[in-house]
Amino acid sequence: MEKSVPNYLKEKGRLPGDNSHDENLKWFRNAGFGLFIHYGLYSLLGKGEWVQYIDKIPLAEYEKLMTQFTACSFDADFIAELALEAGMKYVNLVAKHCDGFCLWNSKTTWFNSVNSPAGRDLVAEMREACSRKGLGFFVFYEHGLDWRHPHGPAPWDWPIKEVRPHYEPPDPNYAPREQYDFNKYIDYVNGHITELCTNYGTISGVWLDGAGVPHSGDKSKFRIKELYALIRSLQPHALISYKWGVEGDEDFYAPEETQIDRIPIEAIARDPASGDNNKPVEICTIMQKGFWGYQKDAEHLNTDEVMAKLRMAAKYNANLLLNIGPLGDGSVHPHDVKVLREVGKYIRTHGREIFYKEDKS
Repeated sequence: MEKSVPNYLKEKGRLPGDNSHDENLKWFRNAGFGLFIHYGLYSLLGKGEWVQYIDKIPLAEYEKLMTQFTACSFDADFIAELALEAGMKYVNLVAKHCDGFCLWNSKTTWFNSVNSPAGRDLVAEMREACSRKGLGFFVFYEHGLDWRHPHGPAPWDWPIKEVRPHYEPPDPNYAPREQYDFNKYIDYVNGHITELCTNYGTISGVWLDGAGVPHSGDKSKFRIKELYALIRSLQPHALISYKWGVEGDEDFYAPEETQIDRIPIEAIARDPASGDNNKPVEICTIMQKGFWGYQKDAEHLNTDEVMAKLRMAAKYNANLLLNIGPLGDGSVHPHDVKVLREVGKYIRTHGREIFYKEDKS
């Protein structure tokens, strides 16, 4: 695996070494603005990333969407260039969401983009495009939920309504309770994380989701400390987040805009010497008013609304991670392209003071 210092740190003259993790964290504190990308089979239906759950689409029927997944207009270089034009410093790609479909060449499951008509590893394409453009690259991985795996989080252990679609009768793909073995799911997860941290060179970090599930039951069953140790062994400089935190030793908090009140108040308290938060915070929000994955009839933020989101994040001395949901063919919504370019023009004209924080990088 490539161990060289990533381009986004090279540009600042930061050299690899024992403090590479600290340098990465310092870079992240001052990044200010990043691009989030939710794209997958759900994009084909234009009803958001929760469509399988909401519409109770049986697993066998949902899997058939894979035959339509061409990603013919997914252009990683265009997306990376758009992020740069918008004044962003990094990209976070959803590699696997709750539906279990993987956007990389996973050897642990056939249910991935390489085995679809697209025949492409979108994680590799996006990571390489970010490297060429000098952008940081984070991998989003849905950890707390998996609606497809036979031994994924189940309602008898994790009493949270979203843990599985409410199929009646239960989908036959799910292991019955007497045969259920949650450790099989965790081993599967660790296999995925090993692939993502081994096959794609140096990445900026791993962004985990689904924190509400471990918090709803015995979180020790998720073996999260083991997972963090695995990531740190394979990618020593990489940052780890898990929404508003699960174990407490995550590198930064990453709440949704509606979850800010879940961040411990001491985390966003400022250090009197540096002016930094005690722990970095990133707030994620959406360009379309609704779901994170493409929603055909959704309204989208205009330029002024995006600028207001940036100012909101700045009040918390936080980065803003702004999400786009590419269309089913992988293209970026034309409205989002226009608005992001306008935001970038504003930032270039008025300076990064819009983030209301001193650029100490």
